[in-house]
Amino acid sequence: MGKYVNLEKDVFSVFDSAAWKAESIKTFPGNFVAMNSGNEFLRVSIIPSGNGINITSISGIIIIDIFTSAGSGPHGSLVIADKLDSFLQGKTLSTTVGSSVQFHSSTMIPKGIEGSLHRASYTIPFNHFGV
Repeated sequence: MGKYVNLEKDVFSVFDSAAWKAESIKTFPGNFVAMNSGNEFLRVSIIPSGNGINITSISGIIIIDIFTSAGSGPHGSLVIADKLDSFLQGKTLSTTVGSSVQFHSSTMIPKGIEGSLHRASYTIPFNHFGV
């Protein structure tokens, strides 16, 4: 597989883990239309934007849109951002094929109301080291 496919596979392995599934927060990839997604869910977009240390490595940023019920204040988004930090921030994820993803420090920005939902953007830079 190529470096972009490996990156996607490695990042989404976090959200496919039993520990993340136990959080009961629906998680979808960017550009995916989710039917009946509910009042609380995430949309994950991986933005590769820089070179890595070799031709199979890449750096960039992950943008995770956090959707919660509108009108309930920012607390729900903040709680989810803290959960994301516990899974990602400062962590290095190694895969069985020998690649790894290193996550750095996150930021969270409230974006406002979209219909019946409030959206906030959680962003975290990464380095993906291929083999």
